[in-house]
Amino acid sequence: MKAYIFPGQGAQFKGMGQDLYEKSPLAKELFERANEILGFSITDVMFNGTADDLKRTKVTQPAIFLHSVILSKVLGDSFKPDMVAGHSLGEFSALVANKVLDFEDGLKLVSKRALAMQHACELEESTMAAVLGLEDSTVEAICADTKGIVVAANYNCPGQLVISGEQLAVEKACEELKERGARRAMILPVGGAFHSPLMEPAREELAAAIEETTFSTPICPIYQNVTTFAVTNAEEIKKNLIFQLTAPVKWTQSVQNMIKDGATEFIEVGPGKVLQGLVKKIDRNAEVSSAEF
Repeated sequence: MKAYIFPGQGAQFKGMGQDLYEKSPLAKELFERANEILGFSITDVMFNGTADDLKRTKVTQPAIFLHSVILSKVLGDSFKPDMVAGHSLGEFSALVANKVLDFEDGLKLVSKRALAMQHACELEESTMAAVLGLEDSTVEAICADTKGIVVAANYNCPGQLVISGEQLAVEKACEELKERGARRAMILPVGGAFHSPLMEPAREELAAAIEETTFSTPICPIYQNVTTFAVTNAEEIKKNLIFQLTAPVKWTQSVQNMIKDGATEFIEVGPGKVLQGLVKKIDRNAEVSSAEF
């Protein structure tokens, strides 16, 4: 069975999507429509902007979403997923690809999400850190014992977990994690504490937009970050998506459940190969590849 997986923030690169734009009339049409919806030329930034330009909040998330979604549409009849999943932001791409959201609604929600997260980041000094080489339970326990807000945020693969929270709490937790034997506990260059309680203002802002958006029945199950299990009910998908910003990304558990449910081939749709690497670390026997048109 084929599982199509969609990357999240951090997968962007200069020139992303330009080959699609130049080789596919459908891709060009969709990119131009995106420029109109967003009110600025995101294609100009994607194709010609610097790495710093691409890191701007209002650009990064829509750019990755567009690259993934447009690629899935260009694949046409060859895009036949038995199941889908997306890492954080990638969940929105997955929901357009499996027909829960239409292109325009998906893009508007992603743009809203990016700006809401930026607003939340500006309210309090916060950050994230990558932790390598410890059991999840050890990291969770240290976060729970650390004064202030710091939580497990991204379960990327066994031995690789990202924590998120208040700046001082994350720094203190990193010190303790190193003492407990972490191979690395490194502060990440991010704008704030994604997938933590500090994203509650963004969750509330995005929830209103999600509630007003039509969600359709998917063409195949989606394994969502919040629950990790196959979901096909549109209202349940909507509810899980609302809680995604403040809940952890349970990628390891999602991939394990997809494999348990029959996935043998994981195809990454979008920029980069980060998710393929994570899948191989979760199950070395899994077959991974990039979607190509």
